[in-house]
Amino acid sequence: MAIKPVILTALNTTQQTLTQHLIDDTRNVFSTMLGLELEHLPQEVPPKKHFSDCISAMVGLAGTYNGLISIHQPSAVGRRLASAMLDMEIEETNQDVLDALGELANMVAGNFKQHLSKGGSDIRLSTPTVAAGHDYFINSKEAGSLNLLFQLDGEWLMVSLLLAMD
Repeated sequence: MAIKPVILTALNTTQQTLTQHLIDDTRNVFSTMLGLELEHLPQEVPPKKHFSDCISAMVGLAGTYNGLISIHQPSAVGRRLASAMLDMEIEETNQDVLDALGELANMVAGNFKQHLSKGGSDIRLSTPTVAAGHDYFINSKEAGSLNLLFQLDGEWLMVSLLLAMD
């Protein structure tokens, strides 16, 4: 599902431009903070709600626009990202992994919110929430969404944006 036209009009942008901002912001955070280069796979994927052996880090957006930015990845990828961020070897999913992935989602959301308003000052971010498990569902209010697939050395991760207006 795409971002709703009324939101794109209010933002004075296009789906393609908003998508490119999310790609660029995500790749920039991963490159700068982790030294990892993500490859964006140029297809938008349908929203995924059911996850198996994954970790999902989410940050809420509130203000003129409301929504959620989330990063979903297999647990092994999550441990690799946390290892790169913390510069230490991590072999099991622990609190360090959850905290690091929550912070990654927070940085992507912080960078992206500037595209929703001048400087992003009217958009507040929630504290990151992280879900991990062998079998879980994430369900959210129906909103327009972007669901972008990235690849890191043959492994996938998905960055999602849900966006609505009051």
